[in-house]
Amino acid sequence: MLSLTLLPGLVAVSGQTMANTDGEALRTEQVLVTATRSPRDALRLPLSHSSVDADAIDLTGAIHINELMQRVPGSWISRGNGQESLTALRSPVLTGAGGCGSFLMAADSISLRAPGFCNVNQLFDANTEQAGRVEVIKGPGTALYGTSAMHGVINVLSPTPAQMPEQNLSLEAGPNDYYRGSYHYSGTQGGHGVDLRINGSTDGGYLDDAGYDQQKLSLRHDYSGAVWQFQSVLEGSNLNQETAGFISGYKVYEDDDLRRENPNPEAYRDAWSVRAYSQASRDLGEGMTLQITPYYRNNRMTFLQHFVPWQPVEDNGHESLGLRGLLQGDSGNLTWMAGAEAEFTDGWLTEIQDGDFSPNQPAGVHYDYQVDALTAALFTQLSWQLAERWTLDGGLRYEDTRYDYDNRTGDGDACAPTASACRFFRPADRSDSFEDVTVNVGLAFEYRPRQVLFLRAANGFRAPETSELYRLQAGQQVADLDSEQIDNIEVGLRGDVAGALSYSLSLYHMRKEDVIFQDADRFNVSGARTRHRGAELSLDYRFLEQWYAGLDFSVAKHSYDNNPQLLGVEESIAGNDIDTAPRRFGSARLGWQGQRAQAELEWVYLDKYYLEPTNSFEYDGHQLLNLRGSLALGQGLSATLRVTNLLDEDYAERADVGFGEYRYFVGQPRSVYLQLDYRLGG
Repeated sequence: MLSLTLLPGLVAVSGQTMANTDGEALRTEQVLVTATRSPRDALRLPLSHSSVDADAIDLTGAIHINELMQRVPGSWISRGNGQESLTALRSPVLTGAGGCGSFLMAADSISLRAPGFCNVNQLFDANTEQAGRVEVIKGPGTALYGTSAMHGVINVLSPTPAQMPEQNLSLEAGPNDYYRGSYHYSGTQGGHGVDLRINGSTDGGYLDDAGYDQQKLSLRHDYSGAVWQFQSVLEGSNLNQETAGFISGYKVYEDDDLRRENPNPEAYRDAWSVRAYSQASRDLGEGMTLQITPYYRNNRMTFLQHFVPWQPVEDNGHESLGLRGLLQGDSGNLTWMAGAEAEFTDGWLTEIQDGDFSPNQPAGVHYDYQVDALTAALFTQLSWQLAERWTLDGGLRYEDTRYDYDNRTGDGDACAPTASACRFFRPADRSDSFEDVTVNVGLAFEYRPRQVLFLRAANGFRAPETSELYRLQAGQQVADLDSEQIDNIEVGLRGDVAGALSYSLSLYHMRKEDVIFQDADRFNVSGARTRHRGAELSLDYRFLEQWYAGLDFSVAKHSYDNNPQLLGVEESIAGNDIDTAPRRFGSARLGWQGQRAQAELEWVYLDKYYLEPTNSFEYDGHQLLNLRGSLALGQGLSATLRVTNLLDEDYAERADVGFGEYRYFVGQPRSVYLQLDYRLGG
């Protein structure tokens, strides 16, 4: 087991330094798209951000998005079974509708799920395995992002078509009947560029009856004409998963006889998604550019709710059409953008139980509703070069969200009239609307060449999710909810030194109000307050020409700022740590890169954390080592070997408490993956 004293020797490199050996190359790669939807010098942006580029994505070869996001300080994607996940980004790990609604997950800046219809597992809709880059904004987003951009934005960017034709075929094998294959073609001819990426994987699962099959496709076409330029993308994903539930018992993940058990062999999750957009842009002259982006989204998911004793089947989905218009201008010291967007969504949900469990959880239809949602927004964001070394950024956004809810089954309780306390309540048809405004302002000062100090204040919001409004319990007839609000202030240092060392340090304080929760009566209500403060550090260092090192680490405290009457909590929790919020976590990597080979040792650290609001139960945390290496074999053929959990530690991917008992998602033992790649062209 490693200790924190080894931290200085095991520091990590992000994607910016892995593929570059000179300072000039490092500097040209420090570009961020997510903040403004166009490339901008990331160093001088007055906000906290991170990115993982294609080289790091390829070397990591993530089986689960958790492995990739360990390279982002302040981010922990808690791994569930199969491809399931829960997210922490400047936050505790959040669950339920509020868990997914507090982060904006996007592909090419378009949300993976429609506002009001998120899912905690929605990152498995994105083709992160073959992305061009993953960019992360930590804290509230800019004015270009609305509902859900509270704790941060995770944006998966599609790869730009290559100038010269290239193809790549990859085959991979690992333990528990894991196999993955992928294909990639990219090239440009005349004004047309095409990038096609396909991957499919199958996994027998470490736990009993817990495998999955998954397929993803990304197709991008770029066209550069005399007047208009187009970027068009089609993406799809499909997941068929046999799901394992928690295993119960104190530190049962250390028991070799029990750790592979699946208490829910009947559980499953099937998810399907399609997204498409075409971004058209043209130069209007005098430094102005027009950008118009229509887009389409379709999602569907069916799964067994194995986590409740009566085990109903939920089927949900939504279909969206959206349109964005953006006008950008550049007049020397001032760059600005102003835009409008609107999105219409047709969403629905059913929950049906096959057999009777009790009079309060009967067989039949629990919920069956449809929601028409309309989200519209106006926004502006600008950057003003006050002086040679001073930059001021600011933005303003107004957003209106409207839901038209139609209950397609009987109003009221789902139980027989003789039931004393029915669990499920279907409100009558109704409409709800929410208006929200966000403001952000940031100041950056380049106090030395390529070294920047920044200060930023911003707020964010999320309108209530449709399931919080219309999927009620225990006789609640109306959920009178407000939009959640978060205020953030932060200060940071960022820079690179001689092209060999890049660094980023940010200190933040966030306060969230009108947090939606389920109270002691099982009613969905607003009114909780939470506080989030911490520090995030990223160091990237290249030395001795072929060696690199760096660190991504976070220290934070996430706590309750008042005493909400949470379901199942009878004592005051004001000031307590929020559950599943480790105060320290991060990763580090030490690597060597030659012309034909590369090797990297990664250290992953997760501090102890509490498992419920009273802070009476906790998980001890863990430390892991991962080893990766690649070698060019000649004639376009290369091999990659990855060993996860190198020291074969017993650990939990996620710990929890249910009904007063410890329960865990078990971490996998030492696993070895071998990948062969054949590249033609490029």
